[in-house]
Amino acid sequence: MSDRELEQGVHKTGRRTFLNISSFQILAMFRRGLFYSFLSIYLRFFLGLSVTETTFFATFPMILNVLFQTFVWGAISDRFQKRRTLIILGELSAAISTFFVWYLHTLPEDSYASGYVIIVGLSVVEIFWSMSNIGWSALLSDIYPTHQRVGVQGRLLSIGAIGRIIGVWIGGLAYDGLSNFYEGWGFESGLLFFIASGVMIVSTIPMFFVPEGGIKKDVDRRESATLKGIRKTSLSKIFLVFLLAMLFINFGRNSVALTKSQYLSLDEGFNVPSSVLSYIVNTASIAVFILGLLINRLSKSLKDEVLLLVGATCAILYLLGFVVAENLALISVGNFLSGASNVIIVASSYSYASKLIPPEKRGRQFALFNSTFFLSWGIPGTFITGPLVDYLLKIGANPVFSYKMSFLAAAVLVFIGILIMLFIVVMGKHSHSTRTKV
Repeated sequence: MSDRELEQGVHKTGRRTFLNISSFQILAMFRRGLFYSFLSIYLRFFLGLSVTETTFFATFPMILNVLFQTFVWGAISDRFQKRRTLIILGELSAAISTFFVWYLHTLPEDSYASGYVIIVGLSVVEIFWSMSNIGWSALLSDIYPTHQRVGVQGRLLSIGAIGRIIGVWIGGLAYDGLSNFYEGWGFESGLLFFIASGVMIVSTIPMFFVPEGGIKKDVDRRESATLKGIRKTSLSKIFLVFLLAMLFINFGRNSVALTKSQYLSLDEGFNVPSSVLSYIVNTASIAVFILGLLINRLSKSLKDEVLLLVGATCAILYLLGFVVAENLALISVGNFLSGASNVIIVASSYSYASKLIPPEKRGRQFALFNSTFFLSWGIPGTFITGPLVDYLLKIGANPVFSYKMSFLAAAVLVFIGILIMLFIVVMGKHSHSTRTKV
């Protein structure tokens, strides 16, 4: 076989692998948009939980997700170098358990208790999803070399955005049964649970045609001496400070992710129905699609850490937009910035982390990196923004004002993360200057 034929064969295999990974991504984002975009409203306004309690469905599951990623699945991934297997087993197990979450939540006569059944049930489901999460993070780094990872992440985010747009749209229609039933019917009847479970099962099919992964199959083991030097001399310091920065950035921007839909549904505020809410939510998905296609070009012009700062700044602008917005047009612009910031932050932070993490440690150290993201969906909402809203409501503050203050608090958290990231940038320049002088 000639060199040209060999190169064409490798390229064809690479395209087929990306097609299968993309198929999994679009289905995964479809069911997330379908299921989670309206679950917070269901818990708050149909089952009667408080604002803080509605964040529990992310907090407790995400804590278990991180614990199992770090101490169970990450260790297994590093020892056996099995990535695809973890993804397939995780999705199938989560699909089966999601069905039982719906069934069990219909048993209590008290709707308030049903809400807690969902929270506990999703906590169990997340144990299995954490298996899939860690396998996914490590697999992408195994398959793609350093210089391709931002571009691949961007394309996957764009493709995933298409799935999410469709999922959110269908979720909005199913939530009230095409306006033929009542708000919350989609969850109470089980329809949204059934669709999510079915999609999880189908999403495993393309993964059977993806390489298993593992460092033995890493396509780019020829890492630069510079990156190796960073790992040997500064890994502990830079990586830990980087994790702290990501903790604040992710905690800030995601602390209100679960309560945004509640805010937009307030009778005292915009009072948007589920069908209209789906269009507003999808402005972020449109931004994800557009920026996902552009992120590779941006990454060639800006370093990962600089790009991350740009994304975090966009997150602050989006949060402040929700504070000052008096009409849905400005809300939509803010939500668009939310999607844009998400792409930039996810792609640049993943690329930066992948350069610091040694291939043989991808399971456990990606689990630490992932924890800053997964925990951000619940913990800051449960302990910061949720209690803030509940407290203001309790003392008689206007509901709209109460929610707006949570967006302001979220912006402060992101700003702290930016300051920590600036410290990393300055520290990196100082280190580079010192080495140059020597």
